[in-house]
Amino acid sequence: MKRLIYALLFLVSFPFAAFSEDRETTKLEDVVVTGTREAESAKEVPQTIGVVKGKEIKDIKPSHPKEAVNRVPGAWITSTAGEGHITAIRQPLTTNPVYLYLEDGIPVRSTGFFNHNALYEVNLPGADRIEVMKGPGTALYGSDAIGGTINVMTRPSSLTPEIEINPEVGQYGWYRLLLSGSNTWGSHGFRLDLNNTHSDGWREETEYDRQSATVRHDYMLDATLSAKTVIAYSHIDAEEAASALSRTDFEQRPWYDYSTFNHRKVDAFRLSIDVEKETHGGKGLLSVIPYYRHNEMDLHPGWGIFNIGGNNYRGYHSETKFQSFGFLAKYRYDFEPMRTRFILGVDLDYSPGEYFERRTIVARDAATLKYTSYSYDTSTTNNYDFDATFTGISPYLHTEVSPLENLRLTIGARYDDMSYDYETRLAANANRPESTERSFSHVSPKAGLTYSFTKDISAFVSYNHGFRVPSSGNLFRGSNGTASTAVNLKPIKIDSYETGVKTGFLDNRLTFDASVYLMQKQDDIVSYKPTASTTQSLNAGKTEHKGIEIALGIKPIKDVGLDVSYSYAKHTYEEYRVSPTVDYSGKEIPVAPRRIANTRLYYAPSIFNGGRVELEWVKLGSYWLDDANTEKYDGHDLLNARASYKFNPSWEIYAKATNIADEDYAERVSKSSGQSAQYASGQPQTFFTGVVYNWGN
Repeated sequence: MKRLIYALLFLVSFPFAAFSEDRETTKLEDVVVTGTREAESAKEVPQTIGVVKGKEIKDIKPSHPKEAVNRVPGAWITSTAGEGHITAIRQPLTTNPVYLYLEDGIPVRSTGFFNHNALYEVNLPGADRIEVMKGPGTALYGSDAIGGTINVMTRPSSLTPEIEINPEVGQYGWYRLLLSGSNTWGSHGFRLDLNNTHSDGWREETEYDRQSATVRHDYMLDATLSAKTVIAYSHIDAEEAASALSRTDFEQRPWYDYSTFNHRKVDAFRLSIDVEKETHGGKGLLSVIPYYRHNEMDLHPGWGIFNIGGNNYRGYHSETKFQSFGFLAKYRYDFEPMRTRFILGVDLDYSPGEYFERRTIVARDAATLKYTSYSYDTSTTNNYDFDATFTGISPYLHTEVSPLENLRLTIGARYDDMSYDYETRLAANANRPESTERSFSHVSPKAGLTYSFTKDISAFVSYNHGFRVPSSGNLFRGSNGTASTAVNLKPIKIDSYETGVKTGFLDNRLTFDASVYLMQKQDDIVSYKPTASTTQSLNAGKTEHKGIEIALGIKPIKDVGLDVSYSYAKHTYEEYRVSPTVDYSGKEIPVAPRRIANTRLYYAPSIFNGGRVELEWVKLGSYWLDDANTEKYDGHDLLNARASYKFNPSWEIYAKATNIADEDYAERVSKSSGQSAQYASGQPQTFFTGVVYNWGN
């Protein structure tokens, strides 16, 4: 209680903030890009796309991706060590490859080398906009987009000189420096965004460092020809502890960690050149985007240690490398009759990669429960050393037509032809498949209708089919006796049905967006843990995912507003028989809360020149911990607050407090078969403050 009182006094004593008339909220905006790969009216896109625009990103000043994305109804991102994250969008919380992460419409990673932490390879605080497309996007973007697609867009070059400097400090050794500079000279515009972040970590063994740089060049040769070049690089050096705790340790010492050695080092480089040429007087648009990626990750995770019986513990140390040579091409043409739009495109991805893993023998102190040292296992039985080259060729077609003035029909399909060429350098055994080739092909159709009743009210109905091929990690890294099971995994297939309404009244002072969806998946790839030391990737027969999502915005007067994001969902195994004696059919999928809510109340008096104060309430509902539905996590409620004040257009000060009530909560809880529940502790009350200097903006 004392901490809560101190937190409230902090907020009251901090200057209240103003709020400008042109505030941009987290809702379906007038224009979205992710739905068709081009700017298009949101009301004519037959799918739910949540938006966090640049103004709101600047207001939030997120220190973790979840602070921005979780404002979108139905999206739940939890934090791991540093800026690591696990995502749930119309799916249970999972590290499986069911989401697509884009930067300016280009996949951050290759389909063959998915990583659930892909957002930490993006300089998210410097983004111009974040769009979250919920549900399958396979018909347009391909295999990865099953549960949802997150598209982070870079900031364009400014027309006049700009410099922005933003130092920030916080508890637990947090400091961050964001630098940005931009200008346009003639036909050439340049922007540079830098991010240097450090945290000691509030838990033991969770120190974190990142350095990111994004360079963007915008070139206008003439009114019909433009080019955008983006170079992005991120270096991550993190202690990768944050192991899940027993319930006793979670309650008595949530800051504790069992590991004393661990790390994750990432180098991620991306280069893309987007050339667009208008044709036929602006009716046509040709776009070609060659791109290159290079990723390296050195991982020795504390959370990867497991018990194989008695006082015997094992871990692993891995190295992953891949590069990509890709090409995205499309042509769009608009016909006058019935406002017809035709888009034809093809995506190419060639990504050779390699993976090396050594098992470790770990010593554990029985008194402290800490893993104190390790040595490499001289046996190669459980090691991996292989090359895997992923190749994808994917043509697609997208068509829109308006047979009636207020009616918009959308249809499309994509054909994916994808393959892996896998070669192991170690002898095949029960854990490692033999060298082989796997190929997958699939057609993904979609169809949708939107109807505008008035300029303020529209409704849509849609069907989307999607699929997801297993990643190289799914196929070629079977755990303890599951190599044959892993290499024969089948792609996930999904059918999604959705309907919803999009409204905005009184110049968007009252907005209400709602959608209802039903997704049915076949051959869902799930992780089954028959014991604590064994994890198997299996195809569940059928799973079902259904829910409702609501976004409400109310601005009764100029200076006050309320935004609510709410979702209710149920995720179940319709058919999932693990063995002749173990059947989870009819059970709810674990780590899948039914209720998620995010409510923001803001106050913005004009005397504070565009600053603001905001109180945020985050509610996460209860969820089952295991496939058998024997134990639950009760969920939690968190309060966050942000406040800013602008002295003038050049200077701004701000502060934010997360978990201001100092609630004891878990970011996630899970339970293996026959084992006790394990808790990943959530961050306690934490304060941040910073200053922003803008020159020329």
